Amino acid sequence: MMLARIRDFLQTRDGWIFAVADYQQDDGIRCLLRYVPDPAGERASQGVRYRKLDFDDSFDFLRKNRPEYLRDLHTVPENDVLKIYRPQEKLPEVAAKDAKVRRIVDLLAEGGIPMDQMGITGSMLIGLNGPTSDIDFVVYGPHWWKARDILDRAKAEERIEDLDENMWKKIYAKRKPEISFQEFMVHERRKGNRGVVEGTYFDLLFTRDWSQIDRIEPRLPCRVLGRKKIEAKVLEADFAFDSPAIYRLDGPVREIYCFSHTYAGQALPGETIEASGVVEETQQGQRMVVGTTREARGEWIRSLTLLKSS
Repeated sequence: MMLARIRDFLQTRDGWIFAVADYQQDDGIRCLLRYVPDPAGERASQGVRYRKLDFDDSFDFLRKNRPEYLRDLHTVPENDVLKIYRPQEKLPEVAAKDAKVRRIVDLLAEGGIPMDQMGITGSMLIGLNGPTSDIDFVVYGPHWWKARDILDRAKAEERIEDLDENMWKKIYAKRKPEISFQEFMVHERRKGNRGVVEGTYFDLLFTRDWSQIDRIEPRLPCRVLGRKKIEAKVLEADFAFDSPAIYRLDGPVREIYCFSHTYAGQALPGETIEASGVVEETQQGQRMVVGTTREARGEWIRSLTLLKSS
């Protein structure tokens, strides 16, 4: 079995580049198509130009060219995979060439994060980044929480910059969340997983280490009960920055699976949340899915505890 996890990318024999989007691989690698070769494409790597596809365009492209890949996500058979790009393997090469990435690596290394527990993903991983590309930085497993604290201290010491209001407004406009800008900012400032290094924005992204992947529950058949709004206490949020973000709850709805990056890390254990999403019935009880569509219209998570104290 070919091992892959979220934040990895893969290239198929057709030359198409996909972002891995799931840890589980039942009948292939679950992923999303991001780039296809195109002589008129805006990005290039090793003499090949590529066009970036958004979410809807990627489904349209596969519907015409590889309909057998289409599920709820895209599923690529292992036999069609030419190469897997792994963030932790690419990072030393990128850090050697890019001073901004090197600054993040050095900062985390000073704080005790091992180099083999860091990685670089997104366009930098596959060599399709440009001068204005953001930095998508990965830290694996429990080391992520320590790395987030290191970044918080570095911002307080002005060793790296925090985002200014202009950048926050751009992120808010891009995400179009179902909460106000003021509520968005209260939650985002606490998360501490974004920063700016020498004018370039970066995200600190979570990926499970291999031992944590063993803890993933298998996908179970479910019955959709419909859209619902709930209030509940969070019992566990170990994977609140994963994809999907997972919150264990005390209540009839036992957990939330959140596929919207906007609401990752939104609440801590012990806090009361309000959430709106689609509730499903499984053999293990009810769960809510937040982020059933790209823009998660009518769906959200907010920490009532945090908002009350702010």
